[in-house]
Amino acid sequence: MKFALGIEYDGSKFAGWQMQKHGTRTVQECVEIALSSVANQPVQVVCAGRTDTGVHAVGQVVHFECDSPRQEKAWVMGVNTQLPDDVSSIWAQPVAEDFSARFSATARQYRYIILNRQARPAVLNKKVTWKHGGFNVEAMHQAAQALLGEQDFTSFRSSACQAEHAMRNVHWVNVSREGDYIYIDIKANAFLHHMVRNIVGSLIMVGQEVKAVSWMADLMRCKDRNQAGPTAPADGLYLVNVSYPQESGIISTINLPRYA
Repeated sequence: MKFALGIEYDGSKFAGWQMQKHGTRTVQECVEIALSSVANQPVQVVCAGRTDTGVHAVGQVVHFECDSPRQEKAWVMGVNTQLPDDVSSIWAQPVAEDFSARFSATARQYRYIILNRQARPAVLNKKVTWKHGGFNVEAMHQAAQALLGEQDFTSFRSSACQAEHAMRNVHWVNVSREGDYIYIDIKANAFLHHMVRNIVGSLIMVGQEVKAVSWMADLMRCKDRNQAGPTAPADGLYLVNVSYPQESGIISTINLPRYA
């Protein structure tokens, strides 16, 4: 049978999602070891989106195939007994044979959290990105609207990106503030390597009024990564949801991390 799992994890102590040849700690490795233990056979997983070192997730989705007869709760409760404290299986369900956590997905949603105050974080260290000084959040929101629609995101693509092209369709972007926390929410059909963090790095410059609101539109037109802002730290980034067609049967609730 084929199953889908909802996974959440604190990415602080992981070298990203994907298994590494040189033996560094990855989320994929932890999940596969736990599933293989419960299934009593080797299990490999495919994820909806490969997160980078230090990036968190509350809405990651994976699929796997297994011949072992197990109830759905075994893929949650049983697997969680085999997982480290910073990874958790939060739901499980059988899916059709042609379902793919990656290729069946129609959209991914991320949230980036900035703590904007004078003092650095302690409890939320590695869970948010800390920036002090003034921020014009309304300007950030206005600038971000230049990203909407299907466009070429070369200006926000890392040099290590292996995607065939830089065309992506951003459904919406919202920048808001609650107390000391700035939230940058973005949903798109898919994302390039470091795309969200590169976008955030440029929006921070707009928020600090180093750059004008119109600058984001200029970056989209010039298609030059060297002209955009620096890559924002991984600490504040969360994969919060993956969307699938209704016929897949997967309705994953959006669990946005919020600290205000």
